[in-house]
Amino acid sequence: MKLGKERIVTDRIWEELIGDGPLLATAVHDGHQVRDEVLSLLALDDMSRLREEDPFTSCWTTIAPTRLIGLRSRFEVDLNRPREKAVYVTPDDAWGLTVWKEELPVSVIEESLAEYDAFFARLKTILDAKVAEHGHFVLFDLHTYNHRREGAGGPEADPATNPQVNIGTGTMNRELWGDVVDCFIAGLRSYDFPGGHLDVRENVKFQGGNVPRWVHDNYPKTGCALAIEYKKFFMDEWTGEPNASLVEAIGSSLSWTVQGIMAALAALAALKPSPAV
Repeated sequence: MKLGKERIVTDRIWEELIGDGPLLATAVHDGHQVRDEVLSLLALDDMSRLREEDPFTSCWTTIAPTRLIGLRSRFEVDLNRPREKAVYVTPDDAWGLTVWKEELPVSVIEESLAEYDAFFARLKTILDAKVAEHGHFVLFDLHTYNHRREGAGGPEADPATNPQVNIGTGTMNRELWGDVVDCFIAGLRSYDFPGGHLDVRENVKFQGGNVPRWVHDNYPKTGCALAIEYKKFFMDEWTGEPNASLVEAIGSSLSWTVQGIMAALAALAALKPSPAV
């Protein structure tokens, strides 16, 4: 099965662009919108929500021919958490934040989970088609993370445990996909980034969330999902103001890795016949 090359904007929680080749990118936390019934229940203001979302990650998905971009806020439904945790109910689910004015009605939770299910059903259709056509795929799961939790004037988090780029590989078979991962990390480190080469490390801050876990559970031998978390050094995480040149440079650094990633994937595929999904 081969999916048509087309842009689709749904009335649900994502938009997608289907392109050629085995490379995909997701930006599931880029969205800020919430549906009306959710907005009426939210106790958080816009900036408090934005601070925990991943603005600008949709810009970086352009390095991949096939991409899925979240349109809705993670405070409506979080695609990067397991289904049972995808709707934040208590402050413990949301960094101690009081998200809701009152207890969420079951009907609101159920509608959010229906959107969650629709996203993963569609993702499965897309990935099944990629496997059928190419035998394998690589998915860049793009995120950002905060490092000034103590306030706008507070200190930065310790760089020793907060790299500029954290690559999460905790849910994959590292023995199988190691060459692809190593090629990607080496590519990012070698890029001539403004101000000096990027500090790129593996599984220091995060090991990967629900999207890569879901990919590796469903496509253990044919799908490699890299959880890529950029520290928000490229923006002011308290005002939401970006440094446009750094945002662009991050996209360029990701693009820099693509040729090597595709070569590593092709070499892996050449070693043996394409395995079953």
